[in-house]
Amino acid sequence: MESSRRTVGELVRERWGDHRPGLWFEGRAVSHHQVAAGAAARAALLAEVMPRGAEPHVGVLLDNTPEYPLWLGAAALAGAAVAGINPTRRGPELARDVLHTECRVLITERARLPLLDGLELPGVRVLVTDTDAYAELLRTYEGARPDDGGASPDSRFLLLFTSGSTGAPKAAICTQGRIAAAGRSLAGHFGVRADDTHYICMPMFHGNAVIADWAPALAAGAGIALRRRFSASGFLPDVRACGATYFTYVGRAVQYLLATPARPDDRDNPLRLGFGTEAGAVDAAAFEKRFGVRLVEGYGSSEGGAAIQRTPGTPAGAIGRAAPADDLAVIDPDTRHECPPAVFAGDGRLLNGGEAIGELVNRGASLFEGYWRNPEAEAARRRGAPPGPEEGEAGRGRSAAGEGWYWTGDLFYRDADGFLYFAGRADDRLRVDSENLAAAMIENILARYEDAAAVAVYAVPDPVAGDQVMATLALREGGRFGPASFAAFLLAQPDLGTKMAPRFLRIVERMPVTATNKIHRVTLRREGFRCADPVWWRPPGESAYRRLTAADVDKLAAEYRSHGREELLTR
Repeated sequence: MESSRRTVGELVRERWGDHRPGLWFEGRAVSHHQVAAGAAARAALLAEVMPRGAEPHVGVLLDNTPEYPLWLGAAALAGAAVAGINPTRRGPELARDVLHTECRVLITERARLPLLDGLELPGVRVLVTDTDAYAELLRTYEGARPDDGGASPDSRFLLLFTSGSTGAPKAAICTQGRIAAAGRSLAGHFGVRADDTHYICMPMFHGNAVIADWAPALAAGAGIALRRRFSASGFLPDVRACGATYFTYVGRAVQYLLATPARPDDRDNPLRLGFGTEAGAVDAAAFEKRFGVRLVEGYGSSEGGAAIQRTPGTPAGAIGRAAPADDLAVIDPDTRHECPPAVFAGDGRLLNGGEAIGELVNRGASLFEGYWRNPEAEAARRRGAPPGPEEGEAGRGRSAAGEGWYWTGDLFYRDADGFLYFAGRADDRLRVDSENLAAAMIENILARYEDAAAVAVYAVPDPVAGDQVMATLALREGGRFGPASFAAFLLAQPDLGTKMAPRFLRIVERMPVTATNKIHRVTLRREGFRCADPVWWRPPGESAYRRLTAADVDKLAAEYRSHGREELLTR
């Protein structure tokens, strides 16, 4: 990512006087100038309603309506920070997010007001955007012009809640300088033009929509189009109506689009590019074949700690190489030494996954700016290298800023040419019969099953030690699961290692996902094989799958109990 000392506020001000269409929403468009004017009015309002001496933090609890980018612009102009509040959070958890980030103003809409019922939010002023009172309040500031509000590149701009497998979400700090630089970098990398339109259908409380979609559009002077919430059936009609040329995705969004009925005119769309994560090579190829749109898989943490860039010559299945400013390495978290390069068979199978897969670490000076009021989480992200004379006098275990390595929490492996391949979250590592496995690699294999619409692989505890492999399979429309055909499918996969075949297989109509369309693995792991959906399993020593019965569950529970591991089934 290029270095930049510009601010997001400067990018907002540059659109003042630009009367080209700038924002499309539900069939109506407003100009870039109107967006800048709306941001200026809200920045003036914020200056009046923010208590003196309070942290300039604004909570935003909205769908993707025009108010969301307007308040992003307002915060940039006012030198304030936006904390995007996840609407899937409930009760005390939602209140915790608002209070933890010290938001004294909360922007919401009538549809989200029930989420606030009964919550204690002392000192928080709630503004409801789609009300007469809000409109009347804004009229006082209609003539405001955008100014810098004293903001600098080091001013906090976003408090991005990151999703974790355990504990409360952490709020990653993102400054105006970093977001402006990210927008300019992506705009340059993808050749974003001023006449482009970026379609924002991923939720704007998530970093993907703001950093990878809104920011590059702002930096290039391109327009944006908003969808309240992602809709697979509404995707192509929206894209055609607003002339979208670029979109971002996360999680299973691409699978949902591919699951819609194919039409002869699917390729009749203005899209040039999709950018995101977790589509997978198979679905990316299917998407390009059907819609004529290239998907580019990228990697970059919301915290800014590491980034991987796709370059010409990137092998199939790889994400790319480290960004120029990063010193990325794949590290064994136990020894803290670099893992050996991946070794591939002639057909592309990874032969040494147990050795080659490790955690992606940035050993250089990262852009990580910390977590709001969470020093323990910061320390966990920044850890040093193993001691040893080979590190030299200064030691390679410290970044240029003296803060230690940045540990991403993601599993990767690297080939001999330095290309990096994603292997899943560190939380998704499984240890089966003393062998380390990566859930993402098993998922990529199981996704070939012709009746699969979505696959999730995760660990359930073994009754004695370590883990067993469990998979959840969502069937495509009209698909059926056959235990014999599935077992035959597994035997036919040349890259399915002997420890990879699922012991338990849960069949669902629809995969449980988060608000950002990522698989809700916490729920799946917690429920394990004791769930309401049908579960098939292979008893030890057997190769065939059969239905797991209540008697089987009772017998398994007794086995876990006898080894003192029953409590692990509910974690």
